[in-house]
Amino acid sequence: MRFIIYLLAASLVFSSCSQFTKVQKSTDYEYKLRMAEQYYSKKKYHYAQLLYEELFPIFKGTPQFEDLYYKYAYCAYYLKDYLNAENLFKGFVEVFPNSPRAEEMEYMRAYTYYKQSPKVELDQTNTQRTIGLMQTFINTHPGSPRIKEATEIIDLSRQKLEEKEFKNAELYFNLGQYKAAAIAFTNLMNTFPDSEKSDEYKLQVIKSYYQYAIMSIDERKNERFEQVITEVNDFIDRFPESKLMKEAERYLSQSQNNIKALQNEQTKTST
Repeated sequence: MRFIIYLLAASLVFSSCSQFTKVQKSTDYEYKLRMAEQYYSKKKYHYAQLLYEELFPIFKGTPQFEDLYYKYAYCAYYLKDYLNAENLFKGFVEVFPNSPRAEEMEYMRAYTYYKQSPKVELDQTNTQRTIGLMQTFINTHPGSPRIKEATEIIDLSRQKLEEKEFKNAELYFNLGQYKAAAIAFTNLMNTFPDSEKSDEYKLQVIKSYYQYAIMSIDERKNERFEQVITEVNDFIDRFPESKLMKEAERYLSQSQNNIKALQNEQTKTST
């Protein structure tokens, strides 16, 4: 039974390929265009794309060219060839700047970068480009119905960038590079000042500086525990309602106790 199904499937594929080959060999360009439209409407984007590509120079400058270009660009998008789709969406706007579809094409160009945005651990150049192009779209099309979605995509992209910076800072901490971790968490706060996790990042700054002080030579410990105290006081001023307040205050108390212990040790040594 499975063999019969396989044969039927193979027969259908062969028949489809055979039919497409006949279409492709035709010199009737209007017929080819109609067939490209049929393939497109049936979501056979690979076949449609091949025909549109052949017809591109034939219909350039004709009334049909705009629709052909539009669907050709979407073929690349639906086939997940986002790099080519981005170029085609961009090209459409350059060729047809006054088209009613130009706004859609500008949005889709930005969206292709979002589709190319990789996992958090990888380079986020496309994520940054998504933010830039979506923001440009919002600025240049203030009345567009796509602004809500564009804003949501910017938010999602910024969350990804925030997560990447957090992971980088966390890695420094886990590797015992506490000063680098403190700086990285501080930069994270400055880059994403409206983050809901700002108090968590600030606590990580405190923890990092505290561990940095603990690991320091005795001659540098006092000033580095003072740095912890400064960071805790800043935490208290900025996040008075934070659920992490008690933990932050614990580092304050420990730092003060360490400074007192160091001073007592110095007093004993001097006497």
